[in-house]
Amino acid sequence: MKKISVSKMISFIFLLFMAFIWLVPLLYTFLTTFKNESDIQSNPFTILPINWVIGNYQDVLFENTSAPVAKWFMNSLIISVSQTVLVLVIVSLAGYGYSRMKFKGRDAIFVFLMATMMFPAVVNLIPLYKIIDTLGWVNSYFAAIVPGAAGVFNIFLVRQFMQGIPKDFDESARVDGASEFQIFTKLILPLIRPVLTVVALFTFTGSWNDFLWPSIVFNDIEKMPITPGLQLLQGMYALDIAHALTGALIAIVPTFILYLFTQKYFMESLSLSSGVKG
Repeated sequence: MKKISVSKMISFIFLLFMAFIWLVPLLYTFLTTFKNESDIQSNPFTILPINWVIGNYQDVLFENTSAPVAKWFMNSLIISVSQTVLVLVIVSLAGYGYSRMKFKGRDAIFVFLMATMMFPAVVNLIPLYKIIDTLGWVNSYFAAIVPGAAGVFNIFLVRQFMQGIPKDFDESARVDGASEFQIFTKLILPLIRPVLTVVALFTFTGSWNDFLWPSIVFNDIEKMPITPGLQLLQGMYALDIAHALTGALIAIVPTFILYLFTQKYFMESLSLSSGVKG
């Protein structure tokens, strides 16, 4: 029988404790969505519902015209998926240009691009809103999709990953008569699939959970994503904890499922830099 080291035992206990801290509120939220509001008010610390009900989901999803959670959910899904696809196209092309193609001022432009990361995103809110307003995109999907389509960090991550791919592959493909577009689509894209998967995961999650920017560019309740919409739901049900928690639980379902089925790629992203050359 193998002996378990003290350090591994301590690490296991610590991780178990952290998992407990994370899971208990989630479990409490899930079970609370099946409680009556009267039961929550009278017995707030009871884990299991006294009377199991499913009416909270029906009320929030289908019987609430002033806070259309189902519509918000679809809006968020459209925005997050669209932005993820657009980001993958842009950052893969930009990463290829900065890492594989040669043109005057390439490195200087990239350094300037990286320097923009020093400015906090909140600085851009006013000028960005003016641009969106000028284009007539307020209260449209474009307002939430386009501004986040070319994240500097994503371009940096993809470019650095491409730097680790030997350029001899490109030369061999050119000798065989491949065009630049063929090299990009048939050679480079399959090789950078791991980093693109990571970019897609974080882009979708970031877009789905974004609160500040959608709160600024959306004032039409019907067109709101679900994250800023929950603020209205909370205001509507200020004393109705059951409905507020039901809306919050519905909002985290897509990201929870996403990480549940893509945790393999998420774990790979933590060691992604080991295969990247600077």
